[in-house]
Amino acid sequence: MFLTLLLFFSSAIAIYLACDYFVNAIEWCGRHMKLGATAVGSVLAAFGTALPESAVTFTAVVFGATPAQKEIGVGAAMGGPLVLATIAYAVVGLALWRNRQRLARTDYLVKVDQVRLSRDQLAFLAIFIFKVALGLVAFAFKPYLGLLFLLAYAVYVWREINTAETAAEEEELEPLKLRPGSDHWRWAALQVSLALAVIALASHIFVSQLENLGEMLGLAPHLVALLLSPVATELPEIMNTLIWVRQGKERLALANISGAMMIQATIPSALGIFFTPWLFDGPLLASGIITTVAIIVLYLMFRRGKVTGKQLSCIGFLYAGFALYLGWAI
Repeated sequence: MFLTLLLFFSSAIAIYLACDYFVNAIEWCGRHMKLGATAVGSVLAAFGTALPESAVTFTAVVFGATPAQKEIGVGAAMGGPLVLATIAYAVVGLALWRNRQRLARTDYLVKVDQVRLSRDQLAFLAIFIFKVALGLVAFAFKPYLGLLFLLAYAVYVWREINTAETAAEEEELEPLKLRPGSDHWRWAALQVSLALAVIALASHIFVSQLENLGEMLGLAPHLVALLLSPVATELPEIMNTLIWVRQGKERLALANISGAMMIQATIPSALGIFFTPWLFDGPLLASGIITTVAIIVLYLMFRRGKVTGKQLSCIGFLYAGFALYLGWAI
């Protein structure tokens, strides 16, 4: 028990520290690539930190020897968007409130292009509803529809790169941590690679210890797989948001969440549709419904254009509702 707890907390700390190095280097990479800050968050950072959970889905659905193992991949493809649409946005809201004095905020407003974010939610909602609908029916050519999700992500990346924006505060970059006296792109790329390697290893350890804790506490395996494991695999994105919000760069933080949500809605889904029947049971359908509700709420909030940190933090209650449902259903 002591070793499990030690590895659990040590890996969480390692993920946070590695993410600190990652966001520092990815901003420099974005500058060398002449990308706007929102593209850095939604494309570069999101793709990098989404690799561990995408690898989990790929391994489960492609190399899984039993239907139960393949279901783990489907659960990861559904659990990721749920965590991002609820907990990740709630963390941004709580972090803004916690750092309000540090950031000299009195109105608690989220300083971001909220109209743009509302459009992101609408696009994500359309893709996600289609994804859930496919989980309710069975037909012969369903696997071919996975290509549509890959195409949707390619269009999203193209749009983000071509419409990216940068605010004045996002132009100020901290010195490169690996080599403070240099801003050469090779050092930035090396720092990104090393940080991602640590994130991947620490995330693997974190997930393993989380599963061990679930067994020790007598939690059902399905409960751990659907409720706790997605939180663990999305931890790098959540850590990124904490770091960027503390720096007063919530546009980057929210762009990172939007980009990660789009990845989770498309790439793992495509893999699941390619290699599994992609049929949902009760818990999977419930996760889809809660995620859809969360996206609709976020869309309505951002469309108003006056979202505060307090309002954003309340979205986390939807995840609590899902947890209560799973506790009752499993």
